[in-house]
Amino acid sequence: MVKMTLIARVTDGLPLAEGLDDGRDLPDSDMYKQQVKALFKNLSRGHNEASRMSVETGPYIFHYIIEGRVCYLTMCDRSYPKKLAFQYLEDLRNEFERVNGPNIETAARPYAFIKFDTFIQKTKKLYQDTRTQRNISKLNDELYEVHQIMTRNVQEVLGVGEKLDQVSEMSSRLTSESRIYADKAKDLNRQALIRKYAPVAIVLGVVFLLFWVKNKLW
Repeated sequence: MVKMTLIARVTDGLPLAEGLDDGRDLPDSDMYKQQVKALFKNLSRGHNEASRMSVETGPYIFHYIIEGRVCYLTMCDRSYPKKLAFQYLEDLRNEFERVNGPNIETAARPYAFIKFDTFIQKTKKLYQDTRTQRNISKLNDELYEVHQIMTRNVQEVLGVGEKLDQVSEMSSRLTSESRIYADKAKDLNRQALIRKYAPVAIVLGVVFLLFWVKNKLW
């Protein structure tokens, strides 16, 4: 059964639409929504290259597709057929692109296309019962295969993103520290030159001053 549906822009992770009644009766729904946000964040940073993937989380599984820099994601029971889940997402993608395509890149606020919930709810009802003739026909459709779509664990996926973030943060920190050390080295060299040549400069200054005074007196 389809439990949750969200659509987001991949370039920045901005949520564009979702099923408004999704997760109301779902235990720990807030936790799963936080996981979805973390997945979108990872995708916006380019941490997952696959355009189609299934991600296991507890008794459920996230399925997502990426098309036209938009991610369409649904969370289903593990027992729900993978083929139906991805065909459900394809139906959402086709309609979302048809209705909102020209405005996706210019959307500036979260859930700018929240009215798309009407289509989400209507389409979700068609996919809920896997025993209907319609869905049995889709399951038997040999032209639509999902065997090659990778399945991973949510902690593994989010962990990769966290590790990459840590590496990036460490690299930035090392670069910053290198600049600080370079600046300190320049200061030390400057101070060493001052200590080395300051006495000579003072002596020359005194000599010049005496010479100037002598000329004035004579």
